[in-house]
Amino acid sequence: MDPSAVATRTPLAPEALHPALWRAHQLGRHAGHACATGFDALDAALPGGGWPARALTELLLPQPGIGELRLLAPALAAVARDGRPLLWFDPPATPCGWTLQALGVDPRRLVLVRGRDGLRGHAFERLPAADTLWALEQTLASGHAGAVLAWLPARLRADVLRRLQLAAQAHDGPAFVLRDVQARLKPSPAPLRLLLGAAGADRLAVRVLKRRGPPLAQPLVLALAPVLPPAARARAEAGRVPARRPVAQPA
Repeated sequence: MDPSAVATRTPLAPEALHPALWRAHQLGRHAGHACATGFDALDAALPGGGWPARALTELLLPQPGIGELRLLAPALAAVARDGRPLLWFDPPATPCGWTLQALGVDPRRLVLVRGRDGLRGHAFERLPAADTLWALEQTLASGHAGAVLAWLPARLRADVLRRLQLAAQAHDGPAFVLRDVQARLKPSPAPLRLLLGAAGADRLAVRVLKRRGPPLAQPLVLALAPVLPPAARARAEAGRVPARRPVAQPA
């Protein structure tokens, strides 16, 4: 080889050496593919352009039912259309099949996994269910699930989250853990952390707390699939009557 040709060869950019490398001003990449969220603004804000595979996504909620399932519905529908199962661990309420169908999610693909422990007041105040956490870890590590959602107990040891993140690296699909908003004050091994909040009728505020890339200064406000009748929606937006949701319907 001509030595002069070696001397003039353009060096590779550092981020081209490995998927785990990125510059501070850039969005990082994922080791696996990403699943589109169904919201263009959110896809643009997430590394890889969607929900990551082979990694945990942590959703922090002030309370269940603020729109988190409508946020995830486009991705869950895409996974179900591929014929892969949707595994939900300890959801705070029994899912409504017709509502899932209305959101495009095939309920026949849904598998519910519940622990033996009961509830204690607030939906996130579950007694720790070691059997459920073990099943969740094994499901992620198996690599055979399509999409995984897990509502985690409020009192959770840090090493449990680390094991779940390690197991998720074998899971070729989106994996979501839903936790109480107070967990934002504690560190997490999940590479993607989002804080969710209500932003009006059928609207959801999404603040990116952690991502592989620069901080996102302002929260995103996303328009969700409507669940209120037009008249009720108009009243809620006008502020005359607080928005109310049917208890049996998931968000």
